[in-house]
Amino acid sequence: MKTLAKLPVTIVTGFLGSGKTTLLRHMLDNAQGRRIAVIVNEFGELGIDGEILKQCSIGCTEEEANGRVYELANGCLCCTVQEEFFPVMRELVARRGDLDHILIETSGLALPKPLVQAFQWPEIRSACTVDAVITVVDSPAVAAGTFAAFPDQVDAQRKLDPNLDHESPLHELFADQLASADLVILNKSDLISPEDLARVRLEVAEELPPAVKVIEASSGRVPLDVLIGLGAGSEEHIDSRHSHHDHHHEGEDDHDHDAFDSISIELPQADESLLLDALTQLVVKHGILRVKGFAAIPNKPMRLLIQGVGTRFDKHFDRKWGADEARTTRLVLIGQELDAALLEAQLRAALSV
Repeated sequence: MKTLAKLPVTIVTGFLGSGKTTLLRHMLDNAQGRRIAVIVNEFGELGIDGEILKQCSIGCTEEEANGRVYELANGCLCCTVQEEFFPVMRELVARRGDLDHILIETSGLALPKPLVQAFQWPEIRSACTVDAVITVVDSPAVAAGTFAAFPDQVDAQRKLDPNLDHESPLHELFADQLASADLVILNKSDLISPEDLARVRLEVAEELPPAVKVIEASSGRVPLDVLIGLGAGSEEHIDSRHSHHDHHHEGEDDHDHDAFDSISIELPQADESLLLDALTQLVVKHGILRVKGFAAIPNKPMRLLIQGVGTRFDKHFDRKWGADEARTTRLVLIGQELDAALLEAQLRAALSV
C-alpha cells in the first residue's frame, strides 16, 4: 500500500484588517490546479468569508468547493481546537489523498503558537505538517505606531479577553504573531513612503529569528510559489519560539468570547450610498467592529459585496443575482453588547424601509 506524503498546511495570521482574506483569495485565484482545502475562522452566522472564498477558482466544481471550505464559527480558532479544529482536521486527513494543500485563516486576535502546537498531536502529526506560518502586517499601521488599522476596535476586542490584559497589549500580540512566523508579508507597502517602509521592516525584524524572510506586498499580491512549499515544519520548532502569552495555554482552556455579539440582519433592496452612510453612522454610534454581507441595489443586476472594518468599507459587485434568488440585503454586524432589534430598527429607519 502506498504511503501518502504529509499534507502541507499554511497558517495565515495577522491583525484585523491587515489583508489576510485578500491574501487567501489571491492564493486560491492562482492555485494553478492545486486542490486546496480552506479553514476560515469566521465569526458570524452567514459565513460571509466562506462565500467570498467559494467564488475563487480552485479547480473544482461548486459542489466540491463547498466541501472544501470549512468555517469555524465559535470564536478564536487557536483556542477552540479541541472543540472544532480537531474534528475538521480529522475529516481532512481522511481525504488527504484528494488534497494538495490546506490553508487556515486565523482570527485577528488569534495567537498562532497554540494552533501550530496542535499539529504535534499524533493523529494530525502523522498526516500533516505546517508548511509555514505567514504573518500579514499592516505596514501603514505599524508605521503609525498603532500596529492595527483600527487600534480602538482591536483594543476593544482585547479587553474582552482576560488572556490579553497587558500594559502594551497590541504590541505584545503583534510581537507574538511575528514570533511564530516563518514568512512575514509587509502588506499595503504601496501606501507608505519608502523611508517609512524601511523603518517598518527594521521594527519587524527585531521580533524575528534571523532565518525568517520579510517581503513587501500590495493587496496580498505575492507569487504562490513564494507562499507555499516552504517546508518549514513549524510544529517541530514552535516550542522554542518565545511569546508573551506562553503561560496562558498550559493546561488552561478559559478563553471566553461570549461577550462578542454577531447580529444578522436581512433587509430589502437599498440605495448604495444611503446604505453605506447608514452603516457608517451605526458603526460610530454602537462601536461595531466588523460589517460583512451582500446588498441588493435597485436596478443593478449584480449583488454588492460589503466588508467593513471600523468606518472603512470595501465594496464591489461580485456576481449576478440568480434567476431564482431573492434580491435581499443580508448583513452581519459584529461587536460588543449589540442590541439586534435596536440596530435593525435604526438601520431600517435610516433607509426608510
